[in-house]
Amino acid sequence: MTETENLALFLDKLIEKNCSFAVWSMPGSQTPEILLTDKKDLIYPAQFNKLNGQEGFVFAPYQISAKTPLVLLKPGIVKKGIEEILSIDLNLIENNQTDEPVDHQHLVIEKEAYLKDIENTIAEIKTTKLSKAIVSRLIPCERKLESIGKLYLQLFQQTPNAFVYLVNLPKAGLWMGATPEVLLKSEGKTLETVSLAGTQTRRADSDYSWHTKDIEEQAFVSRYLLDIFYLFNIHPYTTQGPETLESGQVAHLMTSFRFSAKKLARKLGDFLAELHPTPAVCGYPKLKAAKFITKIEPHDRRYYTGYLGPWRMDDSVRLFVNLRCMEIMPDQYILYSGGGITARSVPEEEWEETNKKAGTLLSAIEAVQTT
Repeated sequence: MTETENLALFLDKLIEKNCSFAVWSMPGSQTPEILLTDKKDLIYPAQFNKLNGQEGFVFAPYQISAKTPLVLLKPGIVKKGIEEILSIDLNLIENNQTDEPVDHQHLVIEKEAYLKDIENTIAEIKTTKLSKAIVSRLIPCERKLESIGKLYLQLFQQTPNAFVYLVNLPKAGLWMGATPEVLLKSEGKTLETVSLAGTQTRRADSDYSWHTKDIEEQAFVSRYLLDIFYLFNIHPYTTQGPETLESGQVAHLMTSFRFSAKKLARKLGDFLAELHPTPAVCGYPKLKAAKFITKIEPHDRRYYTGYLGPWRMDDSVRLFVNLRCMEIMPDQYILYSGGGITARSVPEEEWEETNKKAGTLLSAIEAVQTT
C-alpha cells in the first residue's frame, strides 16, 4: 500500500474507534497535521471570548447552543506529516463508546422555496435598513460504502488552496470541508484577517471581471472589519486587494488586512468574539442580518459558517471560516451552502451559486464513489 492509502485506512480506523480528533492541511501545503485527544481533554467554553489563554484546536459553531457547543481540543497527540501520523500506534488508542445520534433535523429546501426566500430577502433589503443577508440551504448526497479517509485525501488533493479538514467530536459529529476563507491568522508578530465575498465560476484563464453586486457585497465585509479595528484601537494596518482568490470550482473577491499582534496581546479571544460572525456569513448590518436569518432559514446552521483551526498552538493562530463543509451522517452527506443577498441579487443566479459552491465537495464524493 502507498503512504496515502495507509493514511486513509488510518483515518477510517480512528472514526471506527470513535476517537476525538482533527486532521487538517493549510492552504498551499502538502503536509497534513493531526491532533488526537481524550474526551476528558475536550473543553466547551460557554462564550467565544472564553478562548483567551487557551490553546488547542477550535471547532466553533455559527451560534453556541446546547446542541452546538464551542469545542476546544486540548493538545494530546500532535503530529505533522504523513510519516509522523502513521507512527501513531492505534493499538494504544482506546475505543470510545458510540455517541447517541445527534438530535436535529436536516430540513432540505427545494428550489422553488429557496427562490421564494431570496425574493423575500431582496424585498426586505429594499424596504428596510438591511443591506445584505446570507441565506443558506442544505444539500443531501447519498453516502455509500466509500472510505471517509479516501474522501478526505481526495478533497485534500483537489483543493490545494483551501484549509482542508476532517473532524470527529462527541457533541458535534463528523465533519469535513475545504474552506478558502481566513478568519484570523498570525505570521510572526503580525495578525491577518480577510474580507472575502462575491462568487463566480473558476476560469481556466484566470481572467476575471466582477459585477457591481459582488464588489458591493465584498465592500460590506471590509467596512465591518474597519469598524472592529476602530473598536479595538487597531492602527496602523495595511491592506492588500481586492484581488481574486481561486478555490475549488469557484473564485472570490478578497482583501487582506494586516496589523501588529501586540495590539491584541491579551484580547485575542475578545477580538474573535466581536469578529464572528462577519458580514461574509451573516450580513450587514450584523445584528439586523442575524435576526432576519433566524426568520428566513428553517434549519440550524450548526457548524456551517462557524470557524475552526489551530488556536495558539506553537504561539500561532490559524482560524478559518467553516465554508464548503458537510456533516457526515451514517447514510448521507449533508452539504451546507449559501449566498450573499443584496438589492442587486437575482434569485435564479443565487440558486446556481449555491450549487457551484457545493460542487467542490460533490466532485470529491463523486470521484471516490466511482473508483
